[in-house]
Amino acid sequence: MVEDGFMNIQDADSDIIVDLKYATTDNFTGRKIYDFTTAIARTGTAKKLGNAAKILKQQGYRIKVWDSYRPVGAQEKLFEVVSNPTWVAEPNPNYSHQKGVTFDLTLTDLDSKEVEMQSGFDDFTGKAVRSYPRTAAQEANYQTLLSAMTKAGFVGYENEWWDYRDTEMDQYGPLAADPNDYAKS
Repeated sequence: MVEDGFMNIQDADSDIIVDLKYATTDNFTGRKIYDFTTAIARTGTAKKLGNAAKILKQQGYRIKVWDSYRPVGAQEKLFEVVSNPTWVAEPNPNYSHQKGVTFDLTLTDLDSKEVEMQSGFDDFTGKAVRSYPRTAAQEANYQTLLSAMTKAGFVGYENEWWDYRDTEMDQYGPLAADPNDYAKS
């Protein structure tokens, strides 16, 4: 049985770093898409992320989240800019980020410095694909992240190394949520 509802992911682990790219102009659209800065997810999914964060902390890393729950209206804006479903899914309240069961994330060291990965976030080239050749350091970092996320109950999307979905995502139905209801005070 999955835990429905939504929660602030930092309530699952306060050491998770949140840098919602679509709440800033530092994203592929060049404009602010979100009017909120709190990262939320389905309660069960957020708790799984907290478990991954604990696994990674024991290894000297922290999780940095670039995206989590994404309202359908925001997905529509992203799809207007890049209407290629390989990189940006079609708007659908029962899918992925819009359902609150997916994270875009990376690793940092304990001082919040991002570790080297094969590409930056939202790199819509072959460099983002999970099978892209990596340097030894990139491979080690990728495997560390993949292992922790897999142990916590996530599966990676083949075309984006940073995208992880809850393995129980199909057990959640669509749910409208106002992210501002879950903001930390």
